[in-house]
Amino acid sequence: MKTTRTTCPYCGVGCGVLVQQSTTGEITIKGDELHPANRGRLCSKGIALAETTDHPDRLLYPEVNGERVDWETASTAVADKFQQVITEHGPDAVAFYVSGQLLTEDYYVANKMMKGYIGSANIDTNSRLCMASAVAAHKRAFGEDLVPCSYEDLEAAELIVLLGSNTAWCHPVLYQRIVAAKAENSSLRIVLIDPRRTQTAEIADLHLALTPGSDAYLFNGLLAHLADHGLSDNDFFKNHTEGAELAVQTAREQSGSAAIVAHQCGLSEIAVEQFFALFASTEKVVSVFSQGVNQSSSGADKGNALINCHLLTGRIGKAGAGPFSFTGQPNAMGGREVGGLANQLAAHRDVDNPEHQQQVKQFWQSPTIANKQGLKAVDLFEAMHAGKIKAVWIMATNPAVSLPDSKFVKEALSRCECVIVSDCVASNDTLDYAHIRLPALTWGERDGTVTNSDRTISRQRPFMASPGEAKQDWEIICSVAKKMGYATAFSFQNAAGIFREHAALSWYGNDGTHCFDLGALTMLSPEDYDELPPIQWPIKKTCKNSKSWYSTKRLFSDGKFFTDSGHAKFIPIYARTPISSLSEDYPLILNTGRVRDHWHTMTRTGISQQLSGHRQEAYAEIHPVDAAFRGIIEGELVNIDNELGSICVRAQISYNQQVGSIFVPIHWSNDFANTALVSELIPGITDPISGQPESKHTPVQMSAYPASWHGFVISRQKLNATLNTIGTDFHWSVRRVKGAWVYMLTGTKATKDREIFVRSVFGVDEDNANWIEYLDYTQQTYRGARFNKNQLDCCIFTSANSDPLPSKQWLISLFAKSALEESERRALLTGGSAKAMPNNGKTVCACYNVGEKTIQTAIVNHQLKTTQEIGQCLQAGTNCGSCLPELREMLIPLELETG
Repeated sequence: MKTTRTTCPYCGVGCGVLVQQSTTGEITIKGDELHPANRGRLCSKGIALAETTDHPDRLLYPEVNGERVDWETASTAVADKFQQVITEHGPDAVAFYVSGQLLTEDYYVANKMMKGYIGSANIDTNSRLCMASAVAAHKRAFGEDLVPCSYEDLEAAELIVLLGSNTAWCHPVLYQRIVAAKAENSSLRIVLIDPRRTQTAEIADLHLALTPGSDAYLFNGLLAHLADHGLSDNDFFKNHTEGAELAVQTAREQSGSAAIVAHQCGLSEIAVEQFFALFASTEKVVSVFSQGVNQSSSGADKGNALINCHLLTGRIGKAGAGPFSFTGQPNAMGGREVGGLANQLAAHRDVDNPEHQQQVKQFWQSPTIANKQGLKAVDLFEAMHAGKIKAVWIMATNPAVSLPDSKFVKEALSRCECVIVSDCVASNDTLDYAHIRLPALTWGERDGTVTNSDRTISRQRPFMASPGEAKQDWEIICSVAKKMGYATAFSFQNAAGIFREHAALSWYGNDGTHCFDLGALTMLSPEDYDELPPIQWPIKKTCKNSKSWYSTKRLFSDGKFFTDSGHAKFIPIYARTPISSLSEDYPLILNTGRVRDHWHTMTRTGISQQLSGHRQEAYAEIHPVDAAFRGIIEGELVNIDNELGSICVRAQISYNQQVGSIFVPIHWSNDFANTALVSELIPGITDPISGQPESKHTPVQMSAYPASWHGFVISRQKLNATLNTIGTDFHWSVRRVKGAWVYMLTGTKATKDREIFVRSVFGVDEDNANWIEYLDYTQQTYRGARFNKNQLDCCIFTSANSDPLPSKQWLISLFAKSALEESERRALLTGGSAKAMPNNGKTVCACYNVGEKTIQTAIVNHQLKTTQEIGQCLQAGTNCGSCLPELREMLIPLELETG
């Protein structure tokens, strides 16, 4: 078998992956035991990668205005449009919107073209939506965007504070490293700070379910407590920091006691004192912060409030200590290295610093250089809506779904003179607005590097042939740059050449003033690049002219920072509540985030049956009090709305949610449900420092959906286009199963209208349609099935809202058959086989595809009492471990029964 070492394309953990291919092309995925990030572990998404390598909806050829063209025509069309707009309106009338899904080499070339040759900083990235506040906090405190910790610090810590991070679901492999560290070190304590009781709370010794948005009050209170009780590291903060006095004074004035903090954060005074005592008494503290902090209108301040506490106590630059930002996307860090944000230049230079401008311009030998910050993501699309951006090139992202106020974003795209989209798929919400479509390579086909959350650079290596005429993003950008007259600067022949230039720029003029340094890698041969092992920057040569080098595990161990003074800076934080406030019309707080088995807008994970079994539909997690007050029942649909729009999702009632708050996941775009796009409700409110949108605190109202009928369709083909022509008085969502797609339907139309609807959508009355059907107006029931010869092509079941529908499991199994037996055909409209068939229920363990009912049966039959025993019996929970909290919940009823 052929084995390829590569890196997972999902979250910022940056797990190493071993891809094994047989001579027949069959792909097997394993974790790479030699990779320092995961040491052989993979989460459910990584394990299912083989299911997603053959996407059924690839964009294979360039298109201009809906017509297939060759690459010469397509690249000329892009170049001509850009040149026309620049000539008529100036360079700031064009923009790039790129992605943390790009490889560093793609990112570098895009940034070089925009900032050094077009001469505008109007290039921003979807990473603005996940980590821009952390970047701003790092720069203000350290002078440079630097993550000081290594993953190894998680094992070395004695206290891990998880702030706004559902690590168990969003970074499962790191969660398992923490679980293992806790098992080995009985003194290790975990504190979870999160309004929700998430799956991560399973390992927490203390969970602070604070009021949404109140994080900075808590850490201001901690700073004041540490200072007032003489718990600071005087040598460190006096010799290596500045500004402590004002920061502490500000914290005292606002949050000067545990009682005040408890009131500000909605916590008990005892819980606050317990947290303060744990932090104060523990030398080795790692504080992990993620999207719960960053995605805020005061995200940068929250990050600095946390960092202040580490600076005051000297808990930074040491093994097992430091503030640690867990990055969202696989290459958000690589984008930061090359200046992918509108307020950066490449190699950690500042776009508004004249000295830095000159350095980068000289290195690139470019005709111009951006000399001011460009438009950040939300501002960029506002400028597009206003007609100021005339042409935009979008790469590897779907802003019509991921940006806040999605209706506004779609209007902006519809108003833009020219929308260019490079993507690997042929259709999504953003591609609907594209004038020029450019087919790009994706994971498994492209070649380059990514950088994970602890600064480790890893290789993504190709193991599949390029499909159709798709090209890597850097190749596409270079072809356009050449037609715009920049041939010499964009004559790269391979990814290795781009990486060498990227490394050389990090070294150019860098006399120690910048931490980011890849200078030791500037002379990599193509062969060296191909074999490059995972390595953390900054990277130094072991000796002059040597090809060997060493990486840096931990920053600031020497007390040197990268500010003008060389001292870290305390930032005085005056905490404030979120800008969006509740009202009588909109009394609930909407929080958003990820689920365990899906990624972003489900372009890849949505085609995996394995990953679609755990959370099968979009849902709202609701506290029982809020549900009862509104007459909402578990499993029924709910409407959630505000002045921007309305969505309809499934109710999931849980005490894990706070009263007055609801949680809805971000993944369900219009490709997987017609009324579940949560970004439609989120206003474009941003942090004034970082430009990152507020995605955790949106005022909304909620009500029960007035359903009159419900049903499902199982079909070999996706039916989205047909369903979307019907209207908005019914709700549908779709998920992938083996050999088919399952649509859940709920509507408000009268019964007779429903039958007309079913017949028109699914072609019951088509000439020569091979249908069998059953219709009972008295019982308000319709059942139908369509065949292609003897193969089942589609089946439909609908009923009155109060009537039960048959189980789908047996029906789904029929789509794996090339032809049905006569007995199966006869039983089809009853929805059940004459033979008993096990019902495994929803998928709980996606790694090993173990269902809920299978686990429940095993617990009862074998009297399983621990998650370890479940693992021994069924394998569930023995890989990535992200299902362990759910397994634990399934054991609780047995514990109560046995006392």
